[in-house]
Amino acid sequence: MLCILHGLLILLGLAAAVFVIVSIAFKGEIKACFDRDPAATSFIEVLLTYAGLHAMISYRMAHIIFKARIPLLPRIMSQVAKWLTGIEIHPGAAIGEGLFIDHGMGVVIGETSVIGNNVTIFQGVTLGGTGKERGKRHPNIGDNVVIGTGAKILGNITVGDNSYIGANAVVIKDVPHNSTVVGVPGRITKQDGRKIDIALDHIHVLDPILQELEELKRRIRELEK
Repeated sequence: MLCILHGLLILLGLAAAVFVIVSIAFKGEIKACFDRDPAATSFIEVLLTYAGLHAMISYRMAHIIFKARIPLLPRIMSQVAKWLTGIEIHPGAAIGEGLFIDHGMGVVIGETSVIGNNVTIFQGVTLGGTGKERGKRHPNIGDNVVIGTGAKILGNITVGDNSYIGANAVVIKDVPHNSTVVGVPGRITKQDGRKIDIALDHIHVLDPILQELEELKRRIRELEK
């Protein structure tokens, strides 16, 4: 009986140590969960049930091993994480602080992707290449970028800071800072520099096609006068 109790105490101690280490090492990612997901109610819930956080924990460890040029193991870790979470992050990707992957199923982040700080990614997003070229072939994502459900950002292009990529958009060209991109292929519209990643307001996204039509209507009215 005493041996069992002793074993349980050791396990509890190890679990507490893991919780402390994770809470310190992944402070930015955990904070992002609370800041950007109203469903997040407790630290334990986030730590145990958020697939995006689990994928990031696995990625961070695999990335360290990848940078140490240890073969095979980083890819095995990323594949195991994909099986467990539905999120595939290549260990070679460079990811800043505070990445929040919401839901996450079907997210793919390619090997040479570069992601800035405080980025939000929804399910079904792909940061991919456009062919069989080698070298830098995946996107560069700036700070405070929101990438909507199902969006595809392809090739060695740059998405500027504070930008929003709309749901199911396909982006194959550079995106300036403070812009919104919608449609296939992606069309760019300015958001007047308004940062939208905290509010995650997907409803009031400016439509560039509608903006052009409104501008044409305005010019027609002026000509008619």
